Amino acid sequence: MAKKKKQKDRTVVRYRKPLNINIGMIIFTVIFFYLILNIFTYFRKPKIQFYEVAEGSIVNNHTYTGVIFRDENVKTTESTGYVNFFIREGKRAARGSTIYSLDETGELGKFLAQNSGSNTEMSSDSVANLKQQLSSFSLSYGDSNFSNVYSEQYQLQSAVAEYMNLNALDTLAQAMQEQGINYKQITTDQAGVISYVIDSLEDVSPESVTAETFDKSKYTRTSSRSGDLIEQNSPIYKLIGSETWSLVFPISEEDQKTFSEKKYLTIKPSSQSLKLSGAYSTFTGGDGKTYARLDFSKYMVRFVSDRFLNFEVVTNEATGLKIPVSAVASHDFYIIPKEYLTTGGDADSGQKGFMKQTYNQNGDQSVVFTPVDVADTDDEQGIVYVEKKDGGPVGDGDYLIKPDSSGTDDRYQVGKTETMTGVYNINKGYAVFRVIDKLTENGEYIIAKPNSAYGLSVYDRIVLDASSVEDGQLVYR
Repeated sequence: MAKKKKQKDRTVVRYRKPLNINIGMIIFTVIFFYLILNIFTYFRKPKIQFYEVAEGSIVNNHTYTGVIFRDENVKTTESTGYVNFFIREGKRAARGSTIYSLDETGELGKFLAQNSGSNTEMSSDSVANLKQQLSSFSLSYGDSNFSNVYSEQYQLQSAVAEYMNLNALDTLAQAMQEQGINYKQITTDQAGVISYVIDSLEDVSPESVTAETFDKSKYTRTSSRSGDLIEQNSPIYKLIGSETWSLVFPISEEDQKTFSEKKYLTIKPSSQSLKLSGAYSTFTGGDGKTYARLDFSKYMVRFVSDRFLNFEVVTNEATGLKIPVSAVASHDFYIIPKEYLTTGGDADSGQKGFMKQTYNQNGDQSVVFTPVDVADTDDEQGIVYVEKKDGGPVGDGDYLIKPDSSGTDDRYQVGKTETMTGVYNINKGYAVFRVIDKLTENGEYIIAKPNSAYGLSVYDRIVLDASSVEDGQLVYR
């Protein structure tokens, strides 16, 4: 019993190992927290987006809508009757050519519709012309001018009539005579291009246009088709006797200044894949406003069915370094005569800089070579540009001594500045402002002059948003 009691009185105490902290654990802990801090900082810090400079071009075209004027002579019907056309829209007709026929009963049109197709076939050239006409219409079509679909339909019917009906008249003349079909062939008394589109603007002169002339919502036009009943003295077609034509359009004061020294303008119609060059002039319209006029001597037939023309005025294309507008910033730069720039430092370094006049604590004067980063030069004016910044190598009021000068008389006081545009280059991992020579811009991109001595080159990386960095800032990408 005594033995059991003795065992019961024993107390077990857990052994605690001492905490051994060695130098390896301390280093690991420091590195761990350093990595956590850097990861946290990386995700909290705003990312700087960059843009790689590439070559490109910008064409600043101006878009307008103009009204076409031609030498148009409207022809009217000699009597009442049903019309059938035999010359397609836009074709040049010789004097004495049969343009259309009139018959009082309308039987001629029915007879041709029933018989000409089985006796006459269109040539491959005729089919190609019809396809070209449809293609041209599809390029210029818009929902706002849906009514032109019907006019195009009539013009295509006239084209088919030319290719088939005119030959059928000779082939089926005997059959028509046997059925007692009487008709009258109407010929033209002069040569010219035929158009069946009548819009009442044929007699309007360019000098009498007003703002209302360009209002498409008030514009109407008509076009007769084969089989229509036409009253006597109604306009039936028009004859265009000259290849010359004019395009009149409203022009702003700003555009007048832009084109003030131009004698010719090149345009690109939206409905055609060609460029036209016309003689440029301005005049005062019937409402006292200024309008522009372009005179052309060819391609009239391409627009014979059109009165309004949407087009672009093509300006000179600028090619160079294409830079987003958001990447452009402006800085102030000191203007310093180029004759004060010299080379110093190590003999092999070729470092550019100035001889700057300095003073020590005792007030003693000395001249010290001060290296600088030249941002740009202007050889014509004989000046160099050095960025103005706090703590820079030169500042307001500093005196620069001309190299090889015998005294302090030939010195220049820094102070005159000029604001210049540029971008932040980040090739070295930090933002360096580089001056650019802007050639043109379109609101989204700028074209800068390439191959400048102190500017940018193709494939340089620049900050996409210039407002997101400061000069000399480290860039995290």
